[in-house]
Amino acid sequence: MTPDSLFQIASAAVLPGWLALACAPLARARLVLAARVIAVLLSGFYVTLLVTGLAGEGPPAGAGFDTLEGVRLLLSSPQALLAGWVHYLAFDLWVGSWEAEDAALPHWLLLPCLALTFFAGPTGLLLYHLFKAARKA
Repeated sequence: MTPDSLFQIASAAVLPGWLALACAPLARARLVLAARVIAVLLSGFYVTLLVTGLAGEGPPAGAGFDTLEGVRLLLSSPQALLAGWVHYLAFDLWVGSWEAEDAALPHWLLLPCLALTFFAGPTGLLLYHLFKAARKA
């Protein structure tokens, strides 16, 4: 399979997890678990991409985590970029599952947090914590 087709599969695979979290009040424990299973499966896919990517030619010269240019070089191949995308998908879904499990907000306030976590990761987590802090004040 090509990186483009794997990208499409991974991007679609995460959607049932987010739908489960949006419906969490119906059966919170089961739906959070469903989202987490998807996040774990995506994590396994990420590890597979990482291992197969390292088994190939390896990262280009100058690639690393110590400079912005080094990170750009790390993500310069389609396989590495796909691994980075799957990393985001898995972690954002896991964070969303934590928000839904913690459920320190009414669901109508949780929904925008989940949407932002899906689309802009840390922004949704920040909103969740701001809403949670405001409710305690």
